[in-house]
Amino acid sequence: MSVKPQETAQEPLRWLFLDFDSYFAAVEQQENPRWRGRPLMVMPLNNAEVTMAIAVSKEAKRRGVKRGMNLREARALCPDITVATARHEVYVRWHHRLMAEIERHVPIDLVHSIDELSARLGRGQGTPEPARELARNIKAGIAANVGEALTCSIGLAPSRLLAKIAAELDKPDGLRVLMPQDLPDALLALELEDLPGISTGIARRLARAGVRDVAGLWRLSPRQARAVWGSVAGERFIRALHGEDVDPPPAGPPKSFGHGRVLGPEHAHVETAWPVACALLLKAATRLRRAEMVAREVILSVRWRSGVEEGAAPAAGRGPRSAARIGWRPADTGWRKVLPVATSDSFVLLRALEGLWRALERAARNRRDPRLRNVHVHLARLSPETARQLDLFAQTDARWRERERLWAEIDRLNRRFGGRAVEPATLRHLDLAYLGAKIAFGRVPTAEDFIGAVPRDVPRSSSPPPRANNT
Repeated sequence: MSVKPQETAQEPLRWLFLDFDSYFAAVEQQENPRWRGRPLMVMPLNNAEVTMAIAVSKEAKRRGVKRGMNLREARALCPDITVATARHEVYVRWHHRLMAEIERHVPIDLVHSIDELSARLGRGQGTPEPARELARNIKAGIAANVGEALTCSIGLAPSRLLAKIAAELDKPDGLRVLMPQDLPDALLALELEDLPGISTGIARRLARAGVRDVAGLWRLSPRQARAVWGSVAGERFIRALHGEDVDPPPAGPPKSFGHGRVLGPEHAHVETAWPVACALLLKAATRLRRAEMVAREVILSVRWRSGVEEGAAPAAGRGPRSAARIGWRPADTGWRKVLPVATSDSFVLLRALEGLWRALERAARNRRDPRLRNVHVHLARLSPETARQLDLFAQTDARWRERERLWAEIDRLNRRFGGRAVEPATLRHLDLAYLGAKIAFGRVPTAEDFIGAVPRDVPRSSSPPPRANNT
């Protein structure tokens, strides 16, 4: 485990963590001045009645509206709430403008997600006043050069973890400094699961070890934490919580590529959801080839509009066990198909998905309400294309190499001429407006994820977003 040398006692602050406030909603308010200062919720689909909010504005939060609420619940708390349809490609464009402005003030060390980043403080910035001045300059630069509706909360602390916690303590538009002498008192009012890195599962493990609050967590030794977590991640967490400058573990290769979508009423039945699942698989396969990897497993997961009924659970090895690997909730129904040879050939992957879809059709016939709420497709058991192990006895198509080269060429043409320039004829009729890249908060999509996926019925601002002032 890599631990940075401790700084001098004269400069105990090492990290700045920035978290944009209600980011998606703030971008919508920036692009639409009439929405500023008003409660707003952002929904993933145009049909807001059948889905839940993925973001709510600061004004809506003050009136009790939360992310994950449906429109009926939100209107009960806030009758005058405004609804916007998510435009993820717009949020990515604003993200890059914001990053350019922040880089004018401090080098960014790590972009954690579309609305979070961390930066190491430089020499002379490690005491409260210079650090606060830097944070205030960043906030002023964003307001003046990017957009006044795009506020952020900033935390300053000895470790990256503590800086992230500090940024959450004073939202929205907050600025909080955590000094070594503030610990652990400044954290004791928090619940365990308020701390980043303490999931429900880790909280259960801590409870079994007799730790039920932050005070008990603070008393854990690094060795005890390693035992509770079952890995070195626990030791890293406790050291960082105590203010040690512990580097995060290096990012490993991706374990899967996948996409999922909430389904509108027009795609809620198995037969109408099939083209959506195909489109999701093709997007995942494009990312797979871009990473120069191949997949050995195709996984299909769905969530039904009504809850899981008795007897509807998938067969052993197909449901909760698969769900645990990719983070699905227990009520999801899932199926998986292991391929004889790892591949990036979309034709082979689609055939595997077709077999899984037949299992979904059988499950739907056994349900009183067969409508689907969402569908997810993942490609797993990944390996680098150059490290692929071929099975001498596997029954594979002799032309698989030619087909993989064909798909690589299709990817190249789509990058050049647009995301739907070349695609299977069976998908030409499908309106892919809401199949634009899903914002995974650990990944900022590239421009290629959005080609051909701009919603057709969402009005654009009369003028483009302002450019960052890099002078």
